[in-house]
Amino acid sequence: MQNRRDFLKTAAFAALGSGMAINSVLAGESAMPALFNINKKSGVTPKMKLRFFPYELKLRHVFTVATYSRTTTPDVQVEIEYDGIVGYGEASMPPYLQHELGTMDSVLAFLKKVQGIIGQFSDPFRLEDILSYIDSLSAGDAAAKTAVDIALHDLVGKLLQAPWYKIWGLDKEKAPSTTFTIGIDTPDVVREKTKECAEQFNILKVKLGRDNDKEMIETIRSVTALPIAVDANQGWKDKHYALDMIHWLKEKGIVMIEQPMPKEQLDDIAWVTGQSPLPIFADESIQRLKDIVGLKDAFTGINIKLMKCTGMREAWKMVTLARALGMKVMVGCMTETSCAISAASQFSPAVDFADLDGSLLIANDRFKGMEVVKGKITLPDLPGIGVVKL
Repeated sequence: MQNRRDFLKTAAFAALGSGMAINSVLAGESAMPALFNINKKSGVTPKMKLRFFPYELKLRHVFTVATYSRTTTPDVQVEIEYDGIVGYGEASMPPYLQHELGTMDSVLAFLKKVQGIIGQFSDPFRLEDILSYIDSLSAGDAAAKTAVDIALHDLVGKLLQAPWYKIWGLDKEKAPSTTFTIGIDTPDVVREKTKECAEQFNILKVKLGRDNDKEMIETIRSVTALPIAVDANQGWKDKHYALDMIHWLKEKGIVMIEQPMPKEQLDDIAWVTGQSPLPIFADESIQRLKDIVGLKDAFTGINIKLMKCTGMREAWKMVTLARALGMKVMVGCMTETSCAISAASQFSPAVDFADLDGSLLIANDRFKGMEVVKGKITLPDLPGIGVVKL
């Protein structure tokens, strides 16, 4: 016979799963009832406590894309504790995305505000209520909101003693291979980087958008025949040039294109997508759930990044809505520790492409979580987002 503990756990699973149904996705409203307070001791209800601190991510190699280069990424590590259980989260803020994600100062200020109010919520299972309220505190601060969201999801998963891919009803064996990014560099460096990773991954990703695009591809092709995903980072300004490049890239074994043109040129992107032999994914054009419907006729699919969309709660709604609209889905990342990467990997069995190599690009990871085994995303059965602190 099912005991009370098992019954409550089953009830929580059902509520968390049904809370992400398509009607709530489209409405953007909370459909989750108040669940229950667990582990009450001596009549005292535990309270959530939030802690955070800055943490600079150190990159293994200089990272170069179409518009800039860097060797570090600002980051903030977050913990939410409830009744002795700790959930981990993080905010990664690449400098070129300060407008969307926030700066170190703005992230710390936002988390300080959340720190002062999170104890007012006595039931961590009320994810919709808590995260909707936190989202309402400002119009931006996406990375800070993501850090709280990840930590809260990790906490709730640990309280339920289950990983989020199971709570969402996904089969971890369906997780795809992740791409591994080859940054823009000289031919000799690109060739050497490609040799290093060609035997470990099943698909590569290349940053294009400068005047050496064909040289980059030809250099990689001199080393490996692996499939390649291309991220043009808005680098192609003319739609005819973009389409010609895409046709050339298809002949070279490229399998998809991210953001071929500037996001302001949506009509041009739609023209390219309509004639492209390869799927075209939105990256800079997409941030949150509200953006998807307006991109349906301009892109084949969307790239979901936790730091841009405010976390796992909204990411899962984005997956659901994109599928309902007949669009493909990709999950991407910034340079992040295994904390955020493992959080994003929890819904990877539901996507078409994955670019979750961010933790592999840094030299000072704080966690062990999702692993890449023979190029494939491999999810642990640990509860929550599936990480342990090193």
